[in-house]
Amino acid sequence: MKIIAHGAAREVTGTCHEIQVGKHRILLDCGLFQGARRESAQKNATFAFDPSTIDAVILSHAHMDHVGRIPVLCKKGFKGPVYCTYATADLADVMLQDGGYIQEKDEEYFCKHLKDVMMECDGPLYTQEEAAKCKGTFVGRNYHEWFDVVPGVKAQFLDAGHIIGAAMVLLEIEEGGRMRRVGFSADLGRNMLPIIRNPEAMPSVEALVCESTYGNRLHEDVATAKNALRDIVVKTAERGGKIVIPAFSLERTQEIVYDLHLLWDAKEIPAIPIFIDSPLATKVTDVFMKHPECYDREIYDKFLARAHNPFHFSLVTYTESAEDSKALNGKPGPMVIMAGSGMCEAGRIRHHLRNTIEETRNSIVAVGYMAEQTLGRRIIEKDITEVKIFNEMYRKRAETHYINAYSGHADKNDLDAYISKVEGLKKLILVHGELKQMEPFAERVRSVKKGIEVLTPKREEEIIV
Repeated sequence: MKIIAHGAAREVTGTCHEIQVGKHRILLDCGLFQGARRESAQKNATFAFDPSTIDAVILSHAHMDHVGRIPVLCKKGFKGPVYCTYATADLADVMLQDGGYIQEKDEEYFCKHLKDVMMECDGPLYTQEEAAKCKGTFVGRNYHEWFDVVPGVKAQFLDAGHIIGAAMVLLEIEEGGRMRRVGFSADLGRNMLPIIRNPEAMPSVEALVCESTYGNRLHEDVATAKNALRDIVVKTAERGGKIVIPAFSLERTQEIVYDLHLLWDAKEIPAIPIFIDSPLATKVTDVFMKHPECYDREIYDKFLARAHNPFHFSLVTYTESAEDSKALNGKPGPMVIMAGSGMCEAGRIRHHLRNTIEETRNSIVAVGYMAEQTLGRRIIEKDITEVKIFNEMYRKRAETHYINAYSGHADKNDLDAYISKVEGLKKLILVHGELKQMEPFAERVRSVKKGIEVLTPKREEEIIV
């Protein structure tokens, strides 16, 4: 049996891991790379394997760095099923069609404005139509339900506590006359995140492919996030500024709206308009309401038991059209504007950043991970005073904030606790992390759990299990 990391190998995006068992080939996720535009475009357009030889994909969740290249996989010959939870199936359809729209619009913009300075225009990575064609490949499964993937391999989804519908994967593989167990943490969540349940423990496995996004960093307590958000909103509103929040339309936007709802109910924030400037976020929120089976107890007690919608209240407006989005630029503050994408690499957020970043009364609030080489990372790095948006340079005069308590990823202590509970572990394969986070995590595991082989594979490196 072999495991090959085709993506998220010593980096945080592009998750795609292949398991080879005899003649069968299975992918764990197939996500988009994000970062430096030319490099990520080249990586997203090609595979190091023939997609037509892949028998099945097991999808952990619907974030684009995990699901975003499935339309490309299908374009290039993949014909098998994509197994995921029911909530992930619904979310993936919405996310991929939005991704196709962004690909089309970005390609149109690049060809019109940036062809001479960036790259040739070879057409979008995939279109909305191509994304829609993938819908039939998704096969929903319940948490804790065993299902056959290929002959000799069955799988089960466990709650990852990361986003709605997110799952860890437990594989039972018959090889050489014995049954072997392999785990995939995917994106491991945290305890006490709003809306969703806490992550489950991974059962006994001999090999585990594990994320390491925050392998050497501690988050602030989840309970502090709402207070930090409150303070930024109050102070920025007092000076008449705009609070611009780049947020992933999937999960993070709903979490922020949920906390703003709680703050408004408690009269802890002023009555300023809150614009969710993302048609995708609107669609995703509709999917959230279809899957209450994924919610934790708090959301029932505070909202659903009283027949209240946690994601809609009097201050909130969900914008739809491009005209509505553009109109926000002419409106005076104070106001909150949330838009995607979370790393500021696409979508409407770039337009809002361009129009607010040079005003000292405004605030830009990062509420999630920003990968290296992304616009979002450059905005939150204190030593960078200028950023390029749409190929023009802008001075960073707005206040910038990073509330890392909202992170949906396990931190250093969470990861240590997670690994400590896995019994029978012989081989730990660390992925989905930059080396500066991954290597200290690896050393801690080696020092505590003697006899475990800890690997940090490079992209396309083969690991014999």
